[in-house]
Amino acid sequence: MNTVYVLGSVNMDMVISTPYMPAQGETLMGSDFFLNGGGKGANQAVASAKQGALTYLIGNVGNDVFGNDLVEKLEKYGVNTSYVKKLEKVSTGVASIIICDHDNRIILDSGANAKITFKQIDDALANAKENDVFVTQLENNLDAVIHGLKKAKEKGMITVFNPAPAKKLDQEVFNYVDYLIINETECEIFTGILPSNTDDIVKAKDIIKVGNLIVTLGSKGSVLVDKNNKVYNIKPNKVDAIDTTAAGDTFVGVFASRAVNEEYIEDALAYVSIASSLTCLKKGAQQSIPTRNEVEEYIKGKM
Repeated sequence: MNTVYVLGSVNMDMVISTPYMPAQGETLMGSDFFLNGGGKGANQAVASAKQGALTYLIGNVGNDVFGNDLVEKLEKYGVNTSYVKKLEKVSTGVASIIICDHDNRIILDSGANAKITFKQIDDALANAKENDVFVTQLENNLDAVIHGLKKAKEKGMITVFNPAPAKKLDQEVFNYVDYLIINETECEIFTGILPSNTDDIVKAKDIIKVGNLIVTLGSKGSVLVDKNNKVYNIKPNKVDAIDTTAAGDTFVGVFASRAVNEEYIEDALAYVSIASSLTCLKKGAQQSIPTRNEVEEYIKGKM
């Protein structure tokens, strides 16, 4: 198992289900409201830790009820929170999630997530070793994300970048990325190509100029184009989805815990695809992410 450092967001998710998406100015009766630990960084750290990898989360919460509860739950899931700071005079990040017809829409308030400092990152990575894995996304302040990627590459770490929510980035950022993981929509934002086949994804990689590109395609599986432009098509594991909230984060976190050995990258991605699909069988984010035992038992049952 890899040692994984995740620089990322920690949010309290406020989830509600609706029969349809409300129109402008409409008040709609919802149902099944619940609070749930989330944030892309926290979710990815939980996904990695549930696979048994030593996983450190670098992040911030407010010194408030939500922040205290989130840190407690992260520790319960096996995440090392030594580098999660509780900040005064700023709220914990929150996400309002509307679930409709087994899909979701999300509104974020970054709160403490926007206050990551360079020193915080440097301190967290001080003991990181060559070939440890560094994972980050775009729910924190961008300058900190870029600093983290640079620092990780200086130390010889393997960097995994999941640039979501997507925004335009300078090409230089991708120079510090070993594995870029994006979905179809994000691929179009970064390259102008909405991929419909593997040729499109190869073209997208040429535009981004990143070492290894992984594009997740939802129910169509995923595609890896590696640094030698070899293409791997990973079949989806089809399930009757209940809630897709943390499926993408599960993909990234489980990938980070397993995919260092390039010789076995195809097998690793097949495993990651199964783990991601199993997340869709439960409501919520972190509690829906499967453990290593759950994934392995599922695989045994299919053999």
